[in-house]
Amino acid sequence: MTERLDGVIVATALPYTPDDAAPAGLRPDLDRYAEHCRWLVESGCRGVGPNGSLGEYSSLTDAERREVARTAIEAVGDNGIVVVGVHGVGAHQAKHWAEVAAEDGAHGVLCLPPTMYRANPGEVIEHFAAVASVGLPVMVYNNPIDTKVDLTPALVAEIAQIDNVVAIKEFSGDVRRVLEIREAAPDLTVVAGADDVVLESLLMGATGWFAGFPNVFPVESVRLYELALQGKVAEARALYEPMVAAFRWDSRTEFVQAIKHSMDMVGRFGGQCRPPRGPLSPEQLSALEADMRRAVDAVQAA
Repeated sequence: MTERLDGVIVATALPYTPDDAAPAGLRPDLDRYAEHCRWLVESGCRGVGPNGSLGEYSSLTDAERREVARTAIEAVGDNGIVVVGVHGVGAHQAKHWAEVAAEDGAHGVLCLPPTMYRANPGEVIEHFAAVASVGLPVMVYNNPIDTKVDLTPALVAEIAQIDNVVAIKEFSGDVRRVLEIREAAPDLTVVAGADDVVLESLLMGATGWFAGFPNVFPVESVRLYELALQGKVAEARALYEPMVAAFRWDSRTEFVQAIKHSMDMVGRFGGQCRPPRGPLSPEQLSALEADMRRAVDAVQAA
């Protein structure tokens, strides 16, 4: 097991099409999703991540969830990597999804601590050990905002001792964590998880970006990533600063709706979300569109 889960991996948004027979009247549009996955890789992204929060995994049926992952794996083929979200309430569910991902040909998995339960450190370690036992490379995911479980650098150092755990997606928003994790677990790949601190994280030693807004700006996001790793700070800042107001929506409650609407704004297809996610309010739309116009204007002027 040698796969490094670094580079720009896009947490892919999932398009739906109307279908009265489907949950909430919306069916995953797998043809459109496959095209989107191919487009992202062709635009320079290293890979895609189906069935994350942005992919609305918790609103999918089990059959849909597997179909979405299989679609991404088939669409990307040998041109990139696919890191499948295997989040679950307990280790048995998360391990099941990791086994399914392995059967279907995934390159790795992304895994939160137990969802819907504030697990203690011992339970967190057992959770990731069960998922890692499947044999795929594992990117653990620290999102204390949603899970109420904080994978502190000290706990991450323990988790990093588990065979097949190779990376951490760090979404606390605290860029101090990057160096702390590198010191505590030097062999672990640190992956920026929040788009609005991605440059700061990369400059401090993160080598991956598991990202939301590259659904909208893949070419520019890859360029930003490369500039940061090359230490070209002035060029990276010039690209990042006009975009970061839009990127901040990635850290808000309505991030799925915001990224999908942003995709619509640049001529891609974002479309609707399944419940419980509803439409953005008029005030939110106005603010998002202003942030996006600034980003689009900067991209077009570059």
